[in-house]
Order: sequence, then structure tokens, then C-alpha cells
Amino acid sequence: MSVKFKKTYKFALKASLYIMLYGFVLVMPLVIYFTTVSWWLYIVHSILVFFISFFIIQYRVEHFIYRRVKKIYDNVSLLEHTELRSKAVTTDMQTLTEEIEKFATNKKIEIESLQVREEYRRDYLGNISHELKTPLYTIQSYLETLQDGAIDDLDIRDQYLERAMQGVDRLTFIIKDLDMISKLETGALHLEVGVFDIVACIQEVFYFLEYKAKQRHITLMFDMSYDMPIYVKGDRDRISQVLTNLVSNSIKYGKDKGTTEVSIEDLVQNKMIIRVTDNGEGIKKEHIPRLFERFYRIDKTGSRQVGGSGLGLSIVKHIVEAHEEHIYVESSYGYGSEFSFTLEKAPLDAYADPLATD
Repeated sequence: MSVKFKKTYKFALKASLYIMLYGFVLVMPLVIYFTTVSWWLYIVHSILVFFISFFIIQYRVEHFIYRRVKKIYDNVSLLEHTELRSKAVTTDMQTLTEEIEKFATNKKIEIESLQVREEYRRDYLGNISHELKTPLYTIQSYLETLQDGAIDDLDIRDQYLERAMQGVDRLTFIIKDLDMISKLETGALHLEVGVFDIVACIQEVFYFLEYKAKQRHITLMFDMSYDMPIYVKGDRDRISQVLTNLVSNSIKYGKDKGTTEVSIEDLVQNKMIIRVTDNGEGIKKEHIPRLFERFYRIDKTGSRQVGGSGLGLSIVKHIVEAHEEHIYVESSYGYGSEFSFTLEKAPLDAYADPLATD
């Protein structure tokens, strides 16, 4: 790729001016005391010195300094795809220094970003390896036990096959969640946006998780009685999944005989906010910024007592953002947590739409 050359004359002009002035001052005593040369010839001589000096210095700058600066550009292959590479090579040292400093700053930021990504990649690979190997080892151990002769005992055989199947179900669950996140990130998962009643949707989630809540003695409730439908715009199935994950998490980490409360509020003129609040164990502040990362767990011991794939909140975030909405979390450790997300209100004329779902 050829390099454009941007000329600068400031250095040559200043240097020539200094030479002319110094020469004028040095020669002036000779002109005054030892020669009879007229003043106009002296001035012409000074002007000629200025122009000769200018052309000599400019030539040397262009053919000496420029060659070396250009070599720097050509030798640093990293510049090939940067803004600096596309600019004209200049002999103005101040401009060049500013460009190099800007380039170095950008590269420093880029390197720091790559280091963060590399750390995230290592954590992600470690997490996914841990999540997959746990059920795989479980399945392997049960099958090996059966293979070693336990299959002849019908009670053990049925029990171990059931446990191995649970491990397979867990693997399938993790893979499905990963597949969904990948599709959401790449835009491959199509949202079927329509109008639906969010109150009915929440009530269905309560019915679905009722048994799980009773096992933990947790009460699922609205903050008030919603006698009339509240219509919003979105993909009903995906929003139901968001609510299911949030309510399910509040049950998992809720305290015995606690509550999970869902409220629906007007946020701005065309937005609703749905809040899922519990009075469980809460979340420490240092964990909140990473809650929506894949496989991120507050419990660093790797305990699986509460189950799940470790992808629930990541899926929630991606679904909400796929709707071009926002999700928020507030928590006070020891007192409980609140997860909330926004949804667009349905237009008034959509309530009577025969295609609207509720």
C-alpha cells in the first residue's frame, strides 16, 4: 500500500529564518567597519541566504527524516488497519508525535479490553466445563456400576437408570439454554411480538410454580388485586419464560415461609414495569454487576442444592434486551431482592384486536 506524503514547511522556515538572522547579525560589523558594500546588497545577500537555507533544509527533511519516518510506518505492521496507517505521512514531528501517542493510547485500551475478554473466556470455559462434567460423571458412574454387575439387581438397576436419566435431562437442559442464548445473541431467535394480558401471564406462572413454592412454604402473590387485564406488547412465550425464571429464582433463594410478590406499575407514558420482589437471603453488592453472566454463581463452592443450569438470569437479560427493554436489580443482603423489567404498553386500539392474545 502506497503511503501519502504530507509536506510541512514550518521546520525549514524557522531554521532558515534563524540562519538568516544570525548571519545578518554576525556579518553586520564586517559590512560596517571593513567593507564598502552597500546596504541593499547586504539585505539581498541575507534574503538569498534565507531561501537557499530553506530549500536545502526542506530537501534534507523530505529525503532524510521522511525516509526514516516512512520506514517506521512501513515496518509497524499493526498500523495496516488503523486510522494512523490511512493518513498521510508527515514530517511535522509534533503532529507525528500526537498521532503516535493517540495510536499507543488506543492500543493500550484495546489490549486491556482483550485481557478482560481473555479472563472472561477462561472463566466461561471453566464454568461450562464444570456444568457439563458434573452430570456426565454422574451418568458415567451409574452406568459403570450397572455394567459391573449391579444390573442384575432390579431395584438397583431401576434406581440407577432413573438417576442417569436425571443427569441426561440436566445436560439437555443446559444445552437448550445455551442454544437459546446463542440464538438471542445472534438474532437468530425470532420473537413473535403481539399483544397479551400480562396479568394472566403472571397468574399462569404462579400456577406452574405453585407446587415448587409450597415445598419451600413460600407464598406467591400480587401486590394488589388486578381485576382488569393489563395489555402489553411483546412475545408472550418469552416474557412468560422471563417471569418463570425470576419467580423460580426467588423461590430457590427465598426463606422458609417467605413471599414472592409481583407488581405491575406505570413507568412512563408508553412503558410498564414488572417487579418481582422477595424477602429471601438477598445478594451482596459485589455480586450484582455479574449476576447476568453465564454460569455465574454467588456460591463459589459449586453447590448444586438449588439446581438449575446457571443460565437463567443470562437468558432473562437476553430476552428482555431482545425486546429492546431494560432489566434492573436491587438487593439488600439479608433482606431480599427485587428484579424488574420494562415492557411496552399496548396501543389502546390493540385491545379490541381479535388477534391479540390474553
